[in-house]
Amino acid sequence: MRLRIKFRKYGVLRFIGHLDLMRFFQKAIRRAEIDIAYTTGFSPHQIMSFAAPLGVGLSSNGEYMDIEVNSMISCQDIKKRLNEASVPGIEVTKVCVLPEDAGNAMASVAAASYTVQFREGRGPAFDMAAALPDFLSRDAILIQKETKKGCREVDLRPGIYEMECRESGVYLLLDASSGSNIKPAQVLEAFLGQNGCTLQENALLINREEIFTNTGTAQKPVFVPLYVMGDDEICPTEN
Repeated sequence: MRLRIKFRKYGVLRFIGHLDLMRFFQKAIRRAEIDIAYTTGFSPHQIMSFAAPLGVGLSSNGEYMDIEVNSMISCQDIKKRLNEASVPGIEVTKVCVLPEDAGNAMASVAAASYTVQFREGRGPAFDMAAALPDFLSRDAILIQKETKKGCREVDLRPGIYEMECRESGVYLLLDASSGSNIKPAQVLEAFLGQNGCTLQENALLINREEIFTNTGTAQKPVFVPLYVMGDDEICPTEN
C-alpha cells in the first residue's frame, strides 16, 4: 500500500539539505514503528521517494513524500505516529492512500506555488504592484542560466503561470516540472532587472506553499495539489 505524506518544513530545519531530510524521515519512521516496506537485495532500504526537493534555506508548507507500507491502521494513525516521532521544524499535515495507478510524487510534479518576501532593507525602490503588469505583458523574459554544459538563454515567461503582489509578499505559481524547473529567485531577479534594480545577495525569504500535478493538458493545465490524488479516509483494518 502506497501512502502520500504532506509535511511542513520550517524554522532552523529549513537549512538542512535533502539528504539529511531523507535520513531524518528514515529514523522517524523507525521510531514511529511504522510497518514500512523495504527493497530486496544485499542492502535493503526503505521504499521512499520525495517530490521536488526543496533548496537549502527555503521553508515550506507543502512538501511531499511517498512511502510503501505492509500494513497500517489508518491515515490519521500514521500522521499521529510521525508527528510524535518528529522534531520542531517538521510537521506532517496530511497522509493519504494512493490508488494503484497513481504516479510517484516526483514524476507527478507540474507546478509549485511560493510566497516571497524581502528581508528588511533589501527590497526594491520601485512600486512592484504598479510595475508587475508591464513585466507579465512581455512575450519573453530571457535570462542566462548556468548548466553543466555551460551558459544558455532561457525564457521564463511560459513557466510563470501566476504572479501577483499581496500583503503577505509576492505570490508565484511556477512551472516545477523536470523539463523546466523555474526558481522564484530567477523570476524576482528578472523583474527587478527590468526596473533598473539589482537583487541583493540573500535578500529573499522564500516559502513554498504547495506542489501541484496537472490533471488537464499542456495547453490547458488544471493544477491540483498532490494530496488530492489520494484518499485519507481509507482504514484497511475496517475493510
